[in-house]
Amino acid sequence: MASVRDLLALGADLPTESPARDAEVLLCHCLQRDRTWLYTWPEKPVDAANEQRFRALLARRRQGEPVAHLTGQRDFWTLSLAVTPDTLIPRPDTETLVSWALELPLQEQARVLDLGTGSGAIALALASERAGWQVTATDASAAALAVAQRNIAHCCPGRVRTLQGSWFAPLAGERFDLIVSNPPYIEAADAHLASGDVRFEPRSALVAGASGLDDLQAIISGAPAHLAPGAYLLLEHGYRQGEAVRNLLTQAGFEAVATRRDLGGNERVSGGRCGAD
Repeated sequence: MASVRDLLALGADLPTESPARDAEVLLCHCLQRDRTWLYTWPEKPVDAANEQRFRALLARRRQGEPVAHLTGQRDFWTLSLAVTPDTLIPRPDTETLVSWALELPLQEQARVLDLGTGSGAIALALASERAGWQVTATDASAAALAVAQRNIAHCCPGRVRTLQGSWFAPLAGERFDLIVSNPPYIEAADAHLASGDVRFEPRSALVAGASGLDDLQAIISGAPAHLAPGAYLLLEHGYRQGEAVRNLLTQAGFEAVATRRDLGGNERVSGGRCGAD
């Protein structure tokens, strides 16, 4: 019977950026144990059923399937979220947006909107940190919204309102103190679409026209009609799009336009404040 150490060694040659970590996560998932347990009990024998399950997951990972899809979950902020092929996989760089939003001088019962919520990661991170905020999450995809609703029920039941529709379509007449979004921003011809985890994520949540700016521009142009005076708009974007997004925000009349860098030092989130009436 194979031991924990034996099975971890099977993942050493995974053709991924972090083979050892991938193997750890998959074995933890199979055994319903944490990483500390794996290294505390490396000689523990693993029963045949779990060994077979682990080997099957390793084989799928070798074919490129994302770890988050294999386990059905991904940690984001302080939350463990359900993830499916119907949504983007939440990434650590998006926490840059969450951190910035939590620093803003908003009222205790601020109205907050997350456009294109996907798994609900941003909306739920904010709701989990600010009990008084009235958070709304929208998505054009019914399948993605179903994943978000599942995560809301698990993480913050009754705390986040969900609406289906493209960008501001389901929000006629509504205004918010903060709008956040991680919209599609990859160029249609970007070679990265053919490699890594993005091959398994919904293209509609990734690609935004030839320049990658189509959805960012749509949100920026539509946001003023849905922002209260002095409210904020924060947008995640590609690492080479900071200047373009700042220009779009300035042209749309936003003030105090700025950009924050992600964990890798790349420009990742830009935003500004809506002018007072």
